Amino acid sequence: MKKTYTQIINLIIKAHRLALSIGIPNMLQPGLIKEMIIANQLEHGLIISKRDSDAHSLNDSKIKYEYLSCKEGGTGQLDRMFNLPDSKRQQSLERIRRNNKIYLAIFYENNQMEIKIIYEIEPFVLEKEAIAQLDRSKNDISHVGFSENWAKRNGRVVYVANR
Repeated sequence: MKKTYTQIINLIIKAHRLALSIGIPNMLQPGLIKEMIIANQLEHGLIISKRDSDAHSLNDSKIKYEYLSCKEGGTGQLDRMFNLPDSKRQQSLERIRRNNKIYLAIFYENNQMEIKIIYEIEPFVLEKEAIAQLDRSKNDISHVGFSENWAKRNGRVVYVANR
């Protein structure tokens, strides 16, 4: 097992060096690898800052996108959305509003490095659902989640794997 761990660590070090060469200082930042997989599939530019959207158009960096992801049967989430006070709620909702599109990527349960399907969702549609979930929450801070069934009803498919 130690030999296998060493091989994995060496591959991660090699990937880290490659990531550094294109300006990604922390390849192991939570969510970044899946965001990279999604951006690659959708031909978007990755945004590595945790305080910004996840990606942008290659033609215009002002056109931004947010990525939600989960494995089959899960829900894509926006974490730490404030319900109260209202000023923080509006800041939380800005995480949705600042984007031109939102994408929900469903990864295969048995291979979470491979995308099964991607849904494109209009930000105002996702915002409406986020507001409804926040309104139902009794907590000042909540996670809001979006299932594949919700995305089927409210978005459109932009990618399906050829399996």
